[in-house]
Amino acid sequence: MKSSFREERFVSYPRRVLTPEAAERLIFDTMPLFHKEDCAVSEAHGRVLRSDLRADRDLPPFDRVTMDGFAIRASALAKGVTRFRVEATQAAGMRPFTLGPGDDTCIEIMTGAVLPEGADCVVPYEETERDGDWSVMAPPEPALAGRNVHRRGSDHRMGDVIVRSGARLTGREIAVAAACGHSALTVTHSPKVAVIATGDELVDVDALVAPHQIRRSNDYSLRAALIKAGYPRSDRFHLRDIRHEIEHMLWHILAEYDVALITGGVSKGKFDFLPSELERQGVRKIFQGVAQRPGKPFWFGLSGRLTPVFALPGNPVSAYTCLHRYVLPALDHSSGMRARPPLMAALAEAVVSKPKLTWLLPVRLSSGPRAELLATPGGVGTSGDFAGLVDTDGFVELPAGEPAFPAGHLAPFRSWV
Repeated sequence: MKSSFREERFVSYPRRVLTPEAAERLIFDTMPLFHKEDCAVSEAHGRVLRSDLRADRDLPPFDRVTMDGFAIRASALAKGVTRFRVEATQAAGMRPFTLGPGDDTCIEIMTGAVLPEGADCVVPYEETERDGDWSVMAPPEPALAGRNVHRRGSDHRMGDVIVRSGARLTGREIAVAAACGHSALTVTHSPKVAVIATGDELVDVDALVAPHQIRRSNDYSLRAALIKAGYPRSDRFHLRDIRHEIEHMLWHILAEYDVALITGGVSKGKFDFLPSELERQGVRKIFQGVAQRPGKPFWFGLSGRLTPVFALPGNPVSAYTCLHRYVLPALDHSSGMRARPPLMAALAEAVVSKPKLTWLLPVRLSSGPRAELLATPGGVGTSGDFAGLVDTDGFVELPAGEPAFPAGHLAPFRSWV
């Protein structure tokens, strides 16, 4: 019998904190849209489209042949004609020929070519035999008008919206843009994101590390996730717990960057100078504290020039989870992306807990016997156990107040990027 996953740790928190849904709504309602700009289609991959892509002509733009063979009139075969004189050969990219007036005429045709004038179907090579200038046809079934022809406008009509504003551009959308003659696209300005690690205990990855120190990892992991999510203009910074350094660096970041992402340093410790310095530099706190674990101290505010400032807990699991639950969705929202609801996954085994806070539980994904999405709790010990996330695919969101969640319980799932 499969054992259930049990969460033993329990901490009591004050009640006056936001729910995750309320926190997300406040962020979305407060953050402004990023600016738009024009971008060459050759450079647009990964950008967010800010204007609809419309077909500049019918698609396909002509009756397009879909098989190599011979273009004829379907009515000729219906009359019993089986031998057809080959009048011409037409390749893709050539102007279309016109089929002669007799029932026994045909034009040899290649895939992708325009259907010749007067023809209405194509018999493939496999159903014919060549006899000099003649093609003898014996199709297994009567040739119908339109056979092996991709009709003009059958996919889209001129003026149809093919890609809507809010799509993150991949090769599929780029193909549409190029095919429809859009040499430049209106996209969201790629925001500059400052990723700031705080604390005197942190040293860089290649530095000597003393027993009382730890290596920086949050700024590396968050920047990597931002780049993978489509925000490549992300830079790392380290702030020591020295007030004048914090003052100078914050001023520079708030002036030069579109988004500030801070890890640690916003609690109530004696050396947590960031809250007062943020306030002194005109950053208005929108909220602090979300009824969730991990990541309850999550903080969000706006500077005087409307630069969003996210302050994540310093613990690696908390920071990484808050990035995926709030920061990346907020950046997508301000980029103009269309919202997509999270996937729903069924718990693969029972989860026993007594959470007074929403639980963002790391899980591994698998597929059930009926192709359902199954979520198995991962072996993450504490909010500092970043290595425990390596074998997980994302997290499910379990509501507060439930004593247990049985196997099969459906929960929203969000993937790591």
